[in-house]
Amino acid sequence: MKALSDHWRDCARLTDRAIAEAVRRDEIDILIDLNGHFLGNRLPVFAARAAPVQVTWIGYPNTTGLTAMDFRIVDEITDPPGSEEFHSERLVRLAPGFLCYRPPAEAPPPRYRGEHAPFIFASFNWVMKYSDSCIAIWSSILRRVPNARLRLKDDELSRPETREKILNLFGLHDIDPGRVELLPRMSTRLEHLDAYNDVDVALDPFPYNGTTTTSEALWMGTPVLTLRGKSHVARVGASLLTRVGLPELIAETHEDYIERAVQLAQPGSAATLRRWRETIRPAMAESPLCRADKFVPALEAAFVEMANIRRAEMLAPGSAAAKISAR
Repeated sequence: MKALSDHWRDCARLTDRAIAEAVRRDEIDILIDLNGHFLGNRLPVFAARAAPVQVTWIGYPNTTGLTAMDFRIVDEITDPPGSEEFHSERLVRLAPGFLCYRPPAEAPPPRYRGEHAPFIFASFNWVMKYSDSCIAIWSSILRRVPNARLRLKDDELSRPETREKILNLFGLHDIDPGRVELLPRMSTRLEHLDAYNDVDVALDPFPYNGTTTTSEALWMGTPVLTLRGKSHVARVGASLLTRVGLPELIAETHEDYIERAVQLAQPGSAATLRRWRETIRPAMAESPLCRADKFVPALEAAFVEMANIRRAEMLAPGSAAAKISAR
């Protein structure tokens, strides 16, 4: 990234005030936040109005709540019309979707697992995304498919206390601990990706969906079942699956989510699972999700539009910028 830049500023050790001053000194036109309210954020720089156009995108799945943040980049599925009332920013909806995914070059080829018992559901998302309602629904699926197992994988599952807590939560729903496999982080990305070849169906957590995790699963030909929620964080799965052309994997209610999962675990779905394992990757490669050549021009056009909007606002009669210019 540094090699691709005209200028590079290392801000890690600078105060928020110093960063804001550097942004103004460098005459940055558009400043983009990629972290939101997550740990280590620099939102005070934006609150100080460091740049004339300030945008939040991709790193945080919600509004920043800052009146100084002008725009938020989303799409029509993650944030459909009517979502504006929940944002301090103006929403800019990208037609190709709000993100673009570059598949890992080291990904092994997808392999169909075959009709082996037990059927394996899986989720390789952060443990913190396993809400109580999510665990309750996953437990309902396991009760409806007695020969199935659920495989979970995350760094935190290397901790004995975390493993015990997760198994106890499933135990509250009468799920035998032996049916829930807990895997820690794998040593290489290749090993991590290849683990999807031993999975039949991936389950997207809710209300906080996966993003990179979902994209990786799909690239490995693993179908991902998601539940369309009421906000951005709960609609990312629906956005990704729509871009790839798999709307049949988007559930609208808890009951629908359970029924779709149970149906996929039936012997009659084996041909569909085999077909998906062979076709999802090539379809995904040509989909808007992976077409950077389509995504980048749309993003660039959006930045130009945002800049034009802000320029018109700043020069409008009565604005602070217009008053300064008149002097």
